[in-house]
Amino acid sequence: MEGDEAMTALPDEGWLEAHPPPGRVRLFSVPRALGNYTVEDWLKLPEAGERIELIDGSFLVSPMPGYDHAIAAKRLLRIIDDACPQDYEVVETGNLEVCGDGLIPDIVVGHAAAMPGAVTLSSGDVVCVVEIVSPGKSGHWRDYIVKPPKYAAGGIPCFVRVELRGDGAPRVEVFGLGSQGYELVAEAKAGDTVTIGMPFPVTFDPATLTGPRR
Repeated sequence: MEGDEAMTALPDEGWLEAHPPPGRVRLFSVPRALGNYTVEDWLKLPEAGERIELIDGSFLVSPMPGYDHAIAAKRLLRIIDDACPQDYEVVETGNLEVCGDGLIPDIVVGHAAAMPGAVTLSSGDVVCVVEIVSPGKSGHWRDYIVKPPKYAAGGIPCFVRVELRGDGAPRVEVFGLGSQGYELVAEAKAGDTVTIGMPFPVTFDPATLTGPRR
């Protein structure tokens, strides 16, 4: 009718400024280079949808892993859990205190008695950690260079690394703790079998960690 405002699906001018669309919000900022943070500081961080580790006094922020990474972690966790005796538990992405660092392995195998009610485990409560290598230089640097010697310094008897890319992938390397750090004790590519010898043996074909369900 004459005098009525034209009808429109568009919002009034200024509406978007007053009602901004929802977006990804970081609840806090993580300083990266001060070099003086402690495990206590690390454990006080709120949930942020990212993996945040404390390495050499600084926070290292990593995005959540891709689906191939998540599928491999889930399948390997099930393989280990099926072989796990009652004295141990297997968990995914657990907080781990190692010689003043706060690390988050992809899989943690630890003493069952230490886990109920715990927010973080000490390295002395853990018998094996697994890292599934993330793509890119930062993932390679973290899982090949930085974290293995820290796990060794914490006295964790077994370290397992899973590589999802490259020739023969998925490939699995198993390291045992020796007098000078970790020593390679077993390895296998897809189509072979490998045994992880924690306090209990786990044998599988790395090919089962990727591809169609079997």
